[in-house]
Amino acid sequence: MRLSRRSAQPVLPGEQGSGAAPRPNYPPNSKDALSVVAWLPSPGHGMVRLVELNVSSRFHDDHTTVTISGEIDLYTAPRLHSELGAVLADGMPTRIVIDMSGVEFCDSTGMNVLLSCLRRVRERGGELEIASPKPAVRKILQVTGLDSVFTLVDDANRSRPKPAVPQ
Repeated sequence: MRLSRRSAQPVLPGEQGSGAAPRPNYPPNSKDALSVVAWLPSPGHGMVRLVELNVSSRFHDDHTTVTISGEIDLYTAPRLHSELGAVLADGMPTRIVIDMSGVEFCDSTGMNVLLSCLRRVRERGGELEIASPKPAVRKILQVTGLDSVFTLVDDANRSRPKPAVPQ
């Protein structure tokens, strides 16, 4: 099953659909938004919406802000990986700020995507910051020890490290 980039509706085999469109080339300081919805078959009722992930990027002079909202799990992590890879391929900013203020849930698959992005950024001499994670995501970072691996900041617009555990 594929998802249409225009409507985020499933495109089933044999149906007409746009499929995966090539990544558009946006000018600097523009907003590139993508919404991904995972669908599961429901017996006798067609398709049922399961989880949603929205990813947008804003390119600035010295960094790129990637804003994520929704849930990052086994179904949505591949798209997040693809979108972060595209950001890295688009001129490789020296600093990437991932705004997670809208992320309600992130499982180990999502953490692995973030770790992979961090590794790629550091290999090229760049920095990756996680901004404004919600308490549930912050707790996962703390329990796994990833709070000491990632740079956590209060706000996507400021680069001030914040302790992983709320005080």
